[in-house]
Parts: sequence; C-alpha cells; structure tokens
Amino acid sequence: MTVPDGRSFIEEGSPAHDFFVVTGGRVKIFTLLPDGRRQITGFAEGGDFLGLAASKSYAFGAEALGTAVLCRFPHASMQRLTARFPNLEHRLRQEASRELSLLQARMTLLGRKTARERLATFLMERIRLLGAACQETPHQIELDLPMPRTDIADYLGLTIETVSRVLSAFKREGLISIRNITHITIMQFERISAIAEGLE
Repeated sequence: MTVPDGRSFIEEGSPAHDFFVVTGGRVKIFTLLPDGRRQITGFAEGGDFLGLAASKSYAFGAEALGTAVLCRFPHASMQRLTARFPNLEHRLRQEASRELSLLQARMTLLGRKTARERLATFLMERIRLLGAACQETPHQIELDLPMPRTDIADYLGLTIETVSRVLSAFKREGLISIRNITHITIMQFERISAIAEGLE
C-alpha cells in the first residue's frame, strides 16, 4: 500500500488486526495526550515493522512522513506465514522485542537526559540507521533529516527553540556542520557519542 504524506494508517486505540512493514519512505509514530495533542515517539524507515507487539489494540498512531510504501499483513495470517517461511518467526519475535526495547530507551531519554544528551542521542540513532556506511568515515558522517525540527523537538520532549540552541552550540564547538535544516554533517563522532552516553 502507498500512503501519501501526512496520512495516518494506524489509529491509536483501534483494533490491531494488522501489522506493517515499511518498504519505502519514512513514517512517524505518535501517541495521543489527554488534551488531544500528539507526542511523537519515534520514526520508522525501510525494513522496520510496526504493530507486531500489539495485542488487541494499537498503542500508537502512525503517519506517513512524505510518501510511504508499506506491506500490510493480518495478524490472523501470521501462523500461516511462519509455517511457510520458518525463518520469519524468529525475525518477527526479534522485531516485537525491538518495539519494546525502543519504548524503554525512550523512557530513559525523556526521564534522565539533558537537552544536549537528548539531541546527541537522536543524532546517534540516525547514524545507526546508516549501518556499515558510517563505519567507513567515522569522523565525518552525512545525515539527512527528513523530519522538520518541530517533529524532532516533539520527539525529544523539547521546545523547537531549545533544539535550535543546542544545534547551534554543537556547531560552535565544531561537533557538527549544518548545511541546511535537513542536512547535518557529524564532524566529531566520538564526542557526539560521548555526550549521548552522558560522559561529557
């Protein structure tokens, strides 16, 4: 299925009949606050699974960030799928566990980290998505940020002013270079990693 920019395809609280695999584009994941506002809790990209850990209803909503392409699988057909593709069961269990691990990491991010640590952690998350590509040039890594700073601020539990202030501080310290609002170059990988871990 192809989902246009800004359209939701998972509604929080709705029956969890299906799970999804992102095969193209990007998705933002959010929960609804009691006052009706949305809190962004994560971003998904190609290869990510959504809704695997759901029991009866979805604990989050999901919306396309730009045009997104997804594969949708009914939970009811999972037994047939795993019988046909034995390796799939292990992968599905891994992904369901990953969903829960990300939730725990997010609780730590919002509960204990400073603004600098949160933003450095976000940058490290984006670097990890590059995988082996960043191993070749660990001291200078190009990052494209498909989401606006308002979404980054929402995800990190910060104001957009704080995000801009910390990014400017990182730039002054020579940790990053900012080409435009969607492209950042990591100039000092080790220091960004240390800040994310709370070592600076």
